[in-house]
Amino acid sequence: MSLSVLNNIAAIYAQNNLNKTQGSLQTTLQQLSSGSRINSGADDAAGLSVSDGLAANQAALTQSAQNAQNGVGLLQTADGALSQVTSLLNRATTLATEASNGGLTTAQATAANTEFQSIITEIGNIGSTTNFNSNAVFSATATNFVVSDGTASGTTTIAATVGALTAASVGGSSLTGTSLTSTTNATAALAAITTAVSGISAQRGTLGASINQLNAAASVASSENVNLASAQNSILSTNYGQATSDLAKYQVLSQTGISALAQANSVQQEVLKLLQ
Repeated sequence: MSLSVLNNIAAIYAQNNLNKTQGSLQTTLQQLSSGSRINSGADDAAGLSVSDGLAANQAALTQSAQNAQNGVGLLQTADGALSQVTSLLNRATTLATEASNGGLTTAQATAANTEFQSIITEIGNIGSTTNFNSNAVFSATATNFVVSDGTASGTTTIAATVGALTAASVGGSSLTGTSLTSTTNATAALAAITTAVSGISAQRGTLGASINQLNAAASVASSENVNLASAQNSILSTNYGQATSDLAKYQVLSQTGISALAQANSVQQEVLKLLQ
């Protein structure tokens, strides 16, 4: 190889290799300090894409679990209110049974009927004032609760209907116009109350089934979220064993690269000796 001062090819090679080593060293140090193997799209474009997709799935599943729990809260609120309605109906049953048997004085029948009417009014009040998150709980319209992993195929809608609760609709029975003012009226009222108790019981059973379904959906969403988090972690997390090994390698290469570049630069100084 001839001596030349125009281009120091050896120095160029050494500088290029040193630049590559410094880039790899910087990437390794970033991985070690951040704990993440992927800190930019240049590190692993495909891995970053998968990781971002998993993160979106996790966000959807986290909110889905909350959606299901909100649904459980609404239905439990309705169930609690219906429990109070059942207690009121039990008292109404006692009053109607007493009034239908006869033998009551007019004052006693009036007192029984007054309490009975207040029970009907209170049931209507429960139906109109019970709310969850400022929304009326008792409605004949179904409420939809969405559980999703963020994809169309992974989206499920759970519809739950609490049902209306008014004096005209208590467990599917109407108590409007019923009274205990006579034994005949009391007997008719007792039949209506019995139907209402049965209907409320069935209504609570339906709510219980929906609550169980929502709890199961929330559990599945939470479990899937954990699995996706684990998968994302395996993609993103720095392998410290490998990274520390790379760090030692690139530190040595950096030192030897600097030394090689210095040696390559010193070669051209030999040309001066020919001119002496």
